[in-house]
Amino acid sequence: MFTDKVLLITGGTGSFGNAVLDRFLDSDLREIRIFSRDEKKQDDMRHLYQRISAENFKKLKFYIGDIRDYSSIEKAMQGVDFVFHAAALKEVPSCEFFPMEAVKTNVIGTQNVLESAIKCNVAKVIVLSTDKAAYPINAMGMTKAMMEKVAVAAGRDLMNNQTIICRTRYGNVMASRGSVIPLFCDQIDAGQELTVTNPDMTRFMMTLEDAVELVVYAFEHGEQGDLFVQKAPAATIETLAQAVKELKGSEVKIRNIGTRHSEKLYEVLVTTEEMATAEDMGDYYRVPADNRDLNYDKYVSEGNTDLEKITEYNSHNTQRLDVEGMKKLLLKLPLFQD
Repeated sequence: MFTDKVLLITGGTGSFGNAVLDRFLDSDLREIRIFSRDEKKQDDMRHLYQRISAENFKKLKFYIGDIRDYSSIEKAMQGVDFVFHAAALKEVPSCEFFPMEAVKTNVIGTQNVLESAIKCNVAKVIVLSTDKAAYPINAMGMTKAMMEKVAVAAGRDLMNNQTIICRTRYGNVMASRGSVIPLFCDQIDAGQELTVTNPDMTRFMMTLEDAVELVVYAFEHGEQGDLFVQKAPAATIETLAQAVKELKGSEVKIRNIGTRHSEKLYEVLVTTEEMATAEDMGDYYRVPADNRDLNYDKYVSEGNTDLEKITEYNSHNTQRLDVEGMKKLLLKLPLFQD
């Protein structure tokens, strides 16, 4: 489906954008466009791929812009067939302190991406969300939840489905920006104690390659408004810290510092309400969009008597990794392959 097509990656200089390039630069795509506002990261990326993939570098194009600025994203969207929408503010503390900045990027910026994609007749857009959007308690999760609602609403308005808009939601992407794993490594290298907020706290564990495969799966199978979630193992923060210690050959102590502001004990990938309509597709869940029309009466006259029997899919009830299992997963990361 990607042969001779043009792919645009918003926020393309981030961890996900680099992982997508590793997956697709050698594919039959005619052109890959990297859209971001960070010229330094673009320049670093340009030189990196000139060096490591000179034969494919000519298909890589860089666009400076900001998804908050509709005109800049519309210019980059001309002639595009597929969009990976990864641009976001996703650091929990920064979104807590500056919630309107998170709204401008995660909500309004997403609306700009979708409007320009529809105007330019893009075939399919995949928007990347997070488990923090399910039952959100912090500004980052709330704006990501609103981003998902914006995506569903935009797709609902497209009667002829000329542009398919799908969502993906994923848990902790190991060693990406904001992940605790590089922090643990830095603390060990400095001879410091590992600071653990709550040893019983659980998080889903995914590699960047898993995140890319989830998006590819959504491209291949997604229909209007669909949400795709990859089934992923989870681990306690204490298990993760111990696994990092053992792989680094360190004897530093683990110190509990208590749950931080706006943190959950566990994360949810599929809510109870979504599980009521979810389709089990083996390694993934597909959750169709709520496509009720604008007749508000249906919101009070029709219900689901089975909801009380359904359980959400969260990091407490998924497959739980022990220290050895966590170490095997960590060894997939370049950070530990030395």
